[in-house]
Amino acid sequence: MTISLQGVSVSRGIAIGQVHIIQHDQLDVREYKIRNSQLENETTRLNDAIANARQQLRAIRDHIPTSTSVDISAFIDTHLLMLEDNALTEEPKRIIKERLCNAEWALKLQRDALVNVFDEMADAYLSTRRDDVDHVVNRILRILLKQKPLLHEVPDDHLKKKVIIADDLTPADTVLMQHYGIAAFATEFGGPTSHTAILARSLGIPAIIGLHNAQRFIQNNDLAIIDGTSGTVLINPDKKTQAFYERKQKEVKRYYSSLGKLKNAPAESIDGISVELMANIELPKDFETVRNVGAKGVGLYRTEFLYMNRETPPDEEEHFETYLSVLKALRGLPLTIRTLDLGADKQVDGAGKQAGPVMSNPALGLRAIRLCLKEPELFSPQLRAILRASAFGPVRIMIPMLTNVQEMQQVLQMIDDLKAGLDAEEIDYDTDIEIGGMIEVPAAAVCADIFAKKLDFLSIGTNDLIQYTMAIDRVNDEVNYLYDPLHPAVLRLIQATIKAGKKANIPVAMCGEMAGEIEHTQLLLGLGLREFSVHPANLLEIKKIINDTDIGSLCDLTKKILNATSGAEIKVLLQELQPETA
Repeated sequence: MTISLQGVSVSRGIAIGQVHIIQHDQLDVREYKIRNSQLENETTRLNDAIANARQQLRAIRDHIPTSTSVDISAFIDTHLLMLEDNALTEEPKRIIKERLCNAEWALKLQRDALVNVFDEMADAYLSTRRDDVDHVVNRILRILLKQKPLLHEVPDDHLKKKVIIADDLTPADTVLMQHYGIAAFATEFGGPTSHTAILARSLGIPAIIGLHNAQRFIQNNDLAIIDGTSGTVLINPDKKTQAFYERKQKEVKRYYSSLGKLKNAPAESIDGISVELMANIELPKDFETVRNVGAKGVGLYRTEFLYMNRETPPDEEEHFETYLSVLKALRGLPLTIRTLDLGADKQVDGAGKQAGPVMSNPALGLRAIRLCLKEPELFSPQLRAILRASAFGPVRIMIPMLTNVQEMQQVLQMIDDLKAGLDAEEIDYDTDIEIGGMIEVPAAAVCADIFAKKLDFLSIGTNDLIQYTMAIDRVNDEVNYLYDPLHPAVLRLIQATIKAGKKANIPVAMCGEMAGEIEHTQLLLGLGLREFSVHPANLLEIKKIINDTDIGSLCDLTKKILNATSGAEIKVLLQELQPETA
């Protein structure tokens, strides 16, 4: 009998293969007391385990083919950096000494403390970084507990063409298994913005998450079909169903192969309307993928990584050198730098000291521009560095989470003051540097016309805009079913922002996940969006849809959609817009 399970797609594609279930052993970490005379030995045990974990990760990184994009190895490098962080190397030693407890227990206590910090984060992308803490700590714990190496880390071909089913996967797991030739994977947990999900998209592995309780219905060696587009997993399909997906799989491969031809083609609709396609990047190494897909520049460069895994915030020079290296790599392509988007309620080591009590509603607390304006000593070095970098290439400044005009005026005044300081020191910068704001709070979208009069560009951050409009936490399994990009309120806020930009004659981009979802591309075009900033893995497919669309013909249907009263009604209307894709 065929079993059908539904999860959340994070990487499209079709895969057919036998199931291999990966079960990460439950680590039984217990506390036991040690004597003062055992302190040195316990500390040595911890040091040796960390060194061993470092060696394991380096060996995994060495398995990555040299032809693979450098941003893949960057995920392993992130975990290696965490193994150098005092939060994992020194703090557990303090706990060992203070509590006279074993290394495993001290490490567990520190892991729990770090995870609690990440759990309080309002930003979904950053909150899923808790997974990285878990993955790194569990690797060390396995060594301390003298557990055998995980079977999937043994280098042989037993995973080739297998469909992996697991509770969750680490980035190291994903890289290794791709190297060993897995067909696809599905996990019971994980988030669409986790490093594992991002890696799956970068590596082109069909992947599904949120397949809750899957292992109750799936056994090793079952035949599985992974439909990475719909998020469906079929177990032991009949011959007719299998034949259908085998044909579909061939079509998908031909489709993705054809996308490569679009790299140097313009993004232009059938009726001659040009659209700018930019890329979202996080790490300096990501710039190679920007050029590989023919992006016109970077529409969102996240800078939060500069503040992670450290005790003090980066200084002006570190900011400057980082931005300068990216500009050099982009070779003339424009770079939009989003200023710090962290919060006092969600500290990541180098973002400054926590002030005041932990927020019960961190998403509504002191974050992004609110934090930066409250702590100018954190904000000024970044702004000054961006200004200095603008002398070496096209740079734009983008301010996150603007809510009211006063915030905008404070930022603009701060930038003017910093410019005056640079003038006094005779330091070059782009005197006409563009300054824009992210529209990701309903209040900002409603007042987009006011912001548009004072700023050079706007960029719609749909992830938070939808979350705040719907009053839900999008990473909370209990309510994330309400996260709906097609809710009439969301679409009206998007349209209002685009109209405000058009009236003020400034560009409006979209850099949230919605911009990279192909089922929404034509709707966004119909709403008037002319600048998309997406994950590089999605860019060529978005370009194909644009090139195959007559934007003028979308007007009537777009009006119907805007007059609809529910997301369900809009989804039905959207079926008329769906492009032919994989």
